[in-house]
Amino acid sequence: MPEELDGSVPSPKHEGEPVGWSTRQVAELAGTTLKTVRHYHKIGLLNEPERAANGYKQYGVTHLIRLLRIRRLVDLGVPLSDIAAVEEAGENAEQTLRALDAELAASIDRQQRMRQELAVLLEHRTSGEVPTGFDAFAREMSDADRSFLLICAQILGPAEMAALQELHAAPRTPVDEEFDALPADASDEARQQLAERFAPEVIQQLADHPSLQNPVARVKGGEALASSAVGRGLVELYNPAQVDVLIRLHALIEDHRG
Repeated sequence: MPEELDGSVPSPKHEGEPVGWSTRQVAELAGTTLKTVRHYHKIGLLNEPERAANGYKQYGVTHLIRLLRIRRLVDLGVPLSDIAAVEEAGENAEQTLRALDAELAASIDRQQRMRQELAVLLEHRTSGEVPTGFDAFAREMSDADRSFLLICAQILGPAEMAALQELHAAPRTPVDEEFDALPADASDEARQQLAERFAPEVIQQLADHPSLQNPVARVKGGEALASSAVGRGLVELYNPAQVDVLIRLHALIEDHRG
C-alpha cells in the first residue's frame, strides 16, 4: 500500500530494510497503551527492542505478535503473573487455565443470581430494603419490620430465615395491624391487652417453626454481638410502646413454657 494512502506504514531507510515502529506505534497496532507496553518491559513480559542511532526504540513484528498474544491472554482473564506459566503449555498451564475457568463459572453463576434478584426487585418495585425472598410481601410490612429483617438476615441461619419468610408470607392478622399502629404514648392497659392477644399467635408460630425458638447466631462476634444487634435494632426501630409490648410478650411466652 502506498505510504500516502496510509501514514501508519513505515517507509524504508533503504530498499528491503524496514524501519521499526516506535513504542507508541506498536502500542496502537496492538490496541493497547504506551504505559502498558512500558509496564510489560518492566515486569519482563516483553523484551526491550534494539535502539536506533538516535536512541529511540525500534519495535518489529515479533514484538507486535508478542503484544497481541499477551493481550489475548489478558482479555481471557489470565493475570499477568500467570502468563509465563500458561505459555509453557504444560501441566502448570492447564492447571492455571482450569482454575481461571472455575473462577469465571463462579462469577457467571453469581451474576445470574444477581440478575434474578434484580428481576424480583423490579417486579415488586422494591430497592433492596428487605432480604432476598421477602420482596413479594415487602409492601405489606412496616418500615421497622423491613429494616429489622435485614438485621435478622445477617444474624440468623438459612433455616431461621426460611421460617420467617413463611410467616411473613401468611396474611397479616388484626393483631399485626394493631401493633404497627400502636402509638408511642399508648396506655399501660392497651400495651398489656395487645401483648396478651399477641401471645397465642406467637406461641403457635414458635410451635410450627421450632428453629425460631433457639435461633443460632452466625456473626463472627458470637451470640453476644448478635444479641446486641437484635436489642439495639428493636429499641431504635420500634417506638417505646411497641418495645414494651414485645417485652411483655416475651414474658408471657416464658410463662407459657413454664
